[in-house]
Amino acid sequence: MLRILAIGNSFSTDATWFLHDILTASGVENRVVNLYIGGCSLERHWQNIEQNRRDYQYQLNGRQTDRYVSIEEVLSEESFDVIVTHQASHDSGWECTYEPFLGLILKYLREHSEARIFLNETWAYEADSPHPNFMRYDRNQVRMFTALRAAYEKEAEKYSLSLIRSGEAIQRIRKLPVFASGDLRITRDGFHMSYLYGRYALALMWAAAIAGIDARENSFIPSVDFVQGMTADDEILTVIKETVAEKSQGS
Repeated sequence: MLRILAIGNSFSTDATWFLHDILTASGVENRVVNLYIGGCSLERHWQNIEQNRRDYQYQLNGRQTDRYVSIEEVLSEESFDVIVTHQASHDSGWECTYEPFLGLILKYLREHSEARIFLNETWAYEADSPHPNFMRYDRNQVRMFTALRAAYEKEAEKYSLSLIRSGEAIQRIRKLPVFASGDLRITRDGFHMSYLYGRYALALMWAAAIAGIDARENSFIPSVDFVQGMTADDEILTVIKETVAEKSQGS
């Protein structure tokens, strides 16, 4: 069984929502745990570790639970094969916000787990995003994307981490005709992923990076039962699969 732990925030919730299902459809027995605190930064993750705070909502296989835990508690009760973390989206393009916190977190994780550690590259906001911290990037999507990509690449190289290039995949998907027209968006509010296609694309990226699956061959069809009338279009799923496969293969 492949056991995955994400230490993140709402962006890791988006990424792991369909991950269990996608891996299962590819024949990979798996368990996906996401530790969620809204807007949580690397600095706060480290403070939580230092103080052993039980502030994280425990999400299992893409679904919320009523359980709240600390990182120490989760690592002590279960062994993981993969751990994924990332910076808060608003800090993602500011290299000075990563340290010393990422280094301290990685040291702790490596002392308490033998898991492979991945860094998840978050994504830029929509060009007209209402996010209050978008002003830190002059409300310019390209500027935010360029800055966050540089920061993630630098940190991944510094600590010899595998990088899940989620942000780059989302930028490519935004250029697909179905999304570039403006009729359909990959986000639901200007920064969080859309419940259907955005979350699906991210989970495919994680599955490809972590388990090596070929997105084009995956049979899982996402659905969202809590939003009326939200069903997947086969053609859109196909172009997302192709885009993810190209990006995950390095092209």
